[in-house]
Amino acid sequence: MWLLPAIAIPTAGSVAQTTPAGPQVVTIHGTIEGTLESSGVRSFKGIPYAAPPVGQLRWREPQAVANWTGVRKADHFGPRAMQPPIYSDMVFRSDGMSEDCLYLNVWVPRGTHAGAKLPVLVYFYGGGFVAGDGSEPRYDGENMATKGIVTLTVNYRLGIFGFFAYPDLTKESPNHSSGNYGLEDQTAALRWVRDNIAAFGGDPNRVTMAGESAGSVSVSAQMATPLTKGLVAGAIGESGSLLGALPPVPLSKAEQVGLEFARSVGASSLVDLRAIPAEKLMAEGMKAGAFRFSMTIDGYFLPKPPSEIFKAGEQLHVPLLVGWNSEEGSYGSITDGKATVASYEAGVRKLYGPIADTMLGLYHAASDADVPVVGNALASDRFIAFSTWRWADLQGKTGGKPVYRYFYERPRPATVAGEPASLGASHSAEIEYAMGNLPGNKVYAWTKEDFAVSRVMQGYFVNFVTTGSPNGVGLPHWPVANGKVVEVQHIGVKTRTEPEGHRERYEYLDKSAQ
Repeated sequence: MWLLPAIAIPTAGSVAQTTPAGPQVVTIHGTIEGTLESSGVRSFKGIPYAAPPVGQLRWREPQAVANWTGVRKADHFGPRAMQPPIYSDMVFRSDGMSEDCLYLNVWVPRGTHAGAKLPVLVYFYGGGFVAGDGSEPRYDGENMATKGIVTLTVNYRLGIFGFFAYPDLTKESPNHSSGNYGLEDQTAALRWVRDNIAAFGGDPNRVTMAGESAGSVSVSAQMATPLTKGLVAGAIGESGSLLGALPPVPLSKAEQVGLEFARSVGASSLVDLRAIPAEKLMAEGMKAGAFRFSMTIDGYFLPKPPSEIFKAGEQLHVPLLVGWNSEEGSYGSITDGKATVASYEAGVRKLYGPIADTMLGLYHAASDADVPVVGNALASDRFIAFSTWRWADLQGKTGGKPVYRYFYERPRPATVAGEPASLGASHSAEIEYAMGNLPGNKVYAWTKEDFAVSRVMQGYFVNFVTTGSPNGVGLPHWPVANGKVVEVQHIGVKTRTEPEGHRERYEYLDKSAQ
C-alpha cells in the first residue's frame, strides 16, 4: 500500500513534523521510501529481493530477505554484482560493486496507487553473464513508466559467483543442483514481483519479462524452467537464447570445471572456496577466460536440455516478442578485416571445413561488394541471431501463443566525437530506442529520425506489455509469425512487414546443431 505523507503545518507553539522526503510503499518485508522524479514518476531504487549471498550463502539458492522495521531508504541504486571492467559501453550508477548485489529497482507511473493493476515490465540486463547492472542508463525505467508501465530492473549474480558448479555444492543443495544461481536470482525477483507489485500499483497477473543479449538468453531460460509457472504473462527477447548462445552444459561437466578451478587455487573444500575474498575469487575466475562458467542442465532449474523442453511444448505458453539486429556480428571476424571474396572464402573454409561449400552456397558473396553484407549476416548468425531464430521458431510451433518477430535495422548515428555510423544495427543498438532512453546516451549525435524510430519501437513494446500484442493506434501493423508463412517486422526508418528471408540458412544450421 502507499503511505501518503501528511503535510506538516506548524501552529503556534508547535514544532513542525518532518515530512517524508519521498513516496513510501509497504512491501511484505517492510516500508521503503523512494524518490519523486521531476516527471512525476515515483522511483524506488536498491530494494533487496533476496538475502545478501555472502559468507555461507555464497553459491546458495537465493534466500529470503530479512524483514526490517522503520523506513528503509530506496533512493539510490544498490551495488552491482562482482564483475571485471570488460565492456566499454557499460555506464554504472550503482553504489559500488559487491557480492551483496541482489537488489532491484522500480519505476511507477505518475499518480499510481496500490490496486491500480497496471501492466508490469521486468528487465534483465545483458553482458554475457559476466557483466552488467540494473543501474545502466540504457535500461532506466522512468520513460517506460511515463507510458503507464510499472517498470523494474533486476541485478543478478554473474561469472563465478552466479554460475559455479561443484560436487559438494550439488550435495549441499536441497534441490541437488549447482551452477544456476544467477538464473535462480532472476526467478526469485519474479516471485518478489508477484508478492509485492500490487503495492506499487502493478498487476501481478500482467508481468512481462524482457532482456537483451544475456538478458534475452535469461528470458528464454526463464521460459524453459518450470519454476516460473504462474509468474509471467509475456516475454520479450532481444538478440539471444539459450538454444545456441551461451548454452547450458550437463551438470557433471560443469562440476568438473569447478573441481579444476578449486585445484588451481589450492582449495580442497567448500570452506576453502567460501573463504576466498570476493575480489580474489573474481580475478582467479577470470584467468581461464570470462566465459568459463556456464549455465547447467541441473535437473532442477533446467530438468533437461532446453531444446527438448521447447520441442515438447513444456516451456511457458505466453506471447513472445523476439528478434535481432542487422549487424550483430562483423564480417571482419571471418575475413580478418578484408572485404574481398578470397579472404571471405578462406575464412569460411577455415571455420567450417567439410561443410564449407554448403555454407558458402548459403552465404554467397558473388563480389567483393557483397562481402560486408553477407559476411555480417554469417557473423551475426554465428554469434547470436541463429539461437534467437531457433527460439522464435520453436515457440511458434509448440508455445500455443502468438510470436511476433522483428529484424531491427536502424544503425546508431555518428558519435558526438565524429566517428561514423556503422553499416547496420550493431549488437545492443536497439536498447535505448526500445526503452525510450536515447537522451541518456551522450555518445551519439541522435537525429530526429532516431527519435522517430524510438517512438515506433517503444510503442510496440508498450503495447505488447499492456495487451500481449505490439499492435496499436498509429503504428504499422505487425502480424504474428506463427504459421507456414512467417512474417517479420523490419523496424527502422521505414518500418514494414516482410516475409521471412533466408530460412534455408537457419534450417541447415538447425539440422547441423542436432
